Amino acid sequence: MATVPIKVKHQGKTYDVEVDTASNGEELMLQLYSLTNVEPENQKIMAGKMIKSDTLLSAVKWKTGQTITLIGQPSANVVTEAPEKPKFIEDMSEAEMARRADAMPAGLTNTGNTCYANATLQTLRIIPELQDQLKTYTPAASSAGPSNAASSLFSAEQLASVGLGGLGAGNDLTTALRDLYTMMKDTQGAVQPIMFLTALRQKFPQFAEKAKHGHGFAQQDAEEVWSQLIETLNQSLKLDGQDESNKGFGGFVDKYLGGRFESTTKCDEAPEEGEVHGSDSFKDLKCNIQSDTNHLREGIAIGLNEKIEKRSESLGRDAIYTKTSRIARLPKYLPVHLMRFFWRKDSKQKAKILRKVTFQHEIDLLEFCTDELRKKLVPVRDKVREVRKEIEDVERQKKRQKRRRQEMEDDPNAEGKVKKDEPMQKRKEKEAAREAEKEKASAAATSSVATTDGTADVAMGGTEEVFKTDAEIEQERAVAIKAAKQDLLDSVDPAMKADSTANQTGLYELRGVITHQGSSADSGHYTAYVKKTAPEGKEEDGSWWWFNDDKVQEVDADKIEQLAGGGETHSALILLYRAVELPTIEEAKVA
Repeated sequence: MATVPIKVKHQGKTYDVEVDTASNGEELMLQLYSLTNVEPENQKIMAGKMIKSDTLLSAVKWKTGQTITLIGQPSANVVTEAPEKPKFIEDMSEAEMARRADAMPAGLTNTGNTCYANATLQTLRIIPELQDQLKTYTPAASSAGPSNAASSLFSAEQLASVGLGGLGAGNDLTTALRDLYTMMKDTQGAVQPIMFLTALRQKFPQFAEKAKHGHGFAQQDAEEVWSQLIETLNQSLKLDGQDESNKGFGGFVDKYLGGRFESTTKCDEAPEEGEVHGSDSFKDLKCNIQSDTNHLREGIAIGLNEKIEKRSESLGRDAIYTKTSRIARLPKYLPVHLMRFFWRKDSKQKAKILRKVTFQHEIDLLEFCTDELRKKLVPVRDKVREVRKEIEDVERQKKRQKRRRQEMEDDPNAEGKVKKDEPMQKRKEKEAAREAEKEKASAAATSSVATTDGTADVAMGGTEEVFKTDAEIEQERAVAIKAAKQDLLDSVDPAMKADSTANQTGLYELRGVITHQGSSADSGHYTAYVKKTAPEGKEEDGSWWWFNDDKVQEVDADKIEQLAGGGETHSALILLYRAVELPTIEEAKVA
């Protein structure tokens, strides 16, 4: 049985159909009936010519991926699903409006020098796996703390609605975080993170330090609250040990944000000591900033090639060692901390390095990996770039084809060409004539004429430029990109496939930025930038959300380029990158 994949348009929808060329029109009508509820007797199928119930489908010149049209309506006797009643914005609840794909996310109220926490919370919130893990979290009895009488008077939803979510959870910071994110999901307004801040200060008293002027709490360092919050989640969010994909990970943070270094330490002053090899885990990378550091890559390199001072047994005194670290596991989410703050003894405060350090929206970390990991990632990274080039080439081809067709339509002297202002029937006739000419030219180009000396002369086709149809271009695009994606998937090392939450490409894309404005960590102002996600089935438009406490606004990607520093204006402090992922098997098959 020979089948041909085609597309069928009906009332604004497109259906994928496999045509059995050994059957007749009646079989095709029954197929379309199952998809559209239009009975066979009400169907008109247009595929260059009308297909009737007794039409032999083998007599139709089918082309892979071609689009045909079905005309007809279901009769009153056919039971169809009632269309979903549209719901207008004015009829939606606040929670329904907040959950729309294009909804503006919630801000966080600054309760007094709490911008450092607000910026951190907004950036961590973009990790969907964290949201899912928090939903299943139940605090241990020892961490929940004493019960609060208020929790027995009101439901969790009632407490959450006034910013008191997690009131009954004592000082459990993870519960407070979970309840806060639940509140933020159901509103577009500003949320007061009261219980989260209370739990944070109970667990880590340094964040309860009072302001020097005696009113309220002191400003804190966003890097410190990030580190403490990540460590808390690492201890509290345990994984299901029965799940094979969780084997080898201590918790959620280890699985999604945990990386591993392999290091070599050697004494600069006594090379005869030999090298000491070690392995260390990490949950972020450091970008050290020196007087000549201009780019993120340079700062990361400094942190992975450091000088340390420790006791040398062979010398009997402290000596300088060089510790060289290389990455043996890249996590799915990678925070990079720009080390802008340092302690000044004279002023007894954390001063800020104002130097400009540029960073990219996409980074390649293969140069910082071990040789073993690099061998696994290089082929995959190169294939990723080939897939991107294939997509770009096809898109350029489509644009070029569209431009040339437009030029022909606009040419008043182009006889026999389709013009966009012509009646539809005449346009169809000319399209059909062009298709016939194209087939004739193709046949002529492949035919040969025998000559007297036994050679064959190839007949030349016409000089008229023939354009591919949109369906043909789309089909070529699908075939080329599918092959490139499949080739990419086949290049992944089996050991890498087994670790599904590791970065399997070596490439990262920027998703969030925590910024600081000012000259010291204990003053100034913190904000966050988060890249907008696209609704399912659509592509991202490249814009970002800027979270300035309770104020939230959309900004262009150009704004991110201005966060490299160079003064007391907003400069990047923490960059949150996400691994550039592989296409799934399903995507590779249908692309």
